[in-house]
Amino acid sequence: MGTVVSFRVFPGCAGIDSARTAVDEAREVLHEVDATFSTWRPDSPISRLRRGELALSDMAPQVLEVLELCQQAKASSRGWFDPWAMPGGVDPTGLVKGWSLDVALAKLREAGLEAALLNAGGDLAGFGSPGPGDGWRIGIRHPWLRDALACVVQLRSAVATSGPYERGAHLVDPRSGEPAQTVASATVTGPNLAMSDALATALAVGGHDAFDAVATLEGYEAYVIDTDGSERATPGMVFLD
Repeated sequence: MGTVVSFRVFPGCAGIDSARTAVDEAREVLHEVDATFSTWRPDSPISRLRRGELALSDMAPQVLEVLELCQQAKASSRGWFDPWAMPGGVDPTGLVKGWSLDVALAKLREAGLEAALLNAGGDLAGFGSPGPGDGWRIGIRHPWLRDALACVVQLRSAVATSGPYERGAHLVDPRSGEPAQTVASATVTGPNLAMSDALATALAVGGHDAFDAVATLEGYEAYVIDTDGSERATPGMVFLD
């Protein structure tokens, strides 16, 4: 993964010491996930699986859990998210970053924290609120104006955005195996970051067809900026002033 993760936590009844312990445990989760799933580390289990040195039967339960979620995301996105179609073998990167934050966030929730927000490269997962009567307000960067926001959305649990403006053309069309970017920016909100992350990737590659797929999923909303600057959103997407 190799993504820097930032934490914002509100201890509440948990207390400062408990909050620090929970944050340390959450960081450890992220380190373990990176060691297991990084395709950049030749010794990681997922790299060895991709090279055929290990079989699925050799994988730890968390790897099997992630791959099962990948199957669900593939079906939900009409195949526009497909880790098995990536060059070099199965690559769950498009889902596992979100999944790792979901797992880390669960550690913070279990510790009794009042609220927390985790940010990994613009994909965010959180619970609670930053203050009485407030909600998490998440700015979506404009795809062409570095210092401007395209909009501000409400985060209830998770929000993920995919686009070429940070990393260039890094996404692959699973149907052709070629680099692809159908839209300028794709954002998905939902009850967990793992699926939101995967669906945002699917939207960025699959465009209108993937958008229609997300629109049918309960609890998930989508916002897309097309390459011509036009915008689309599912009816339940909440935009803030």
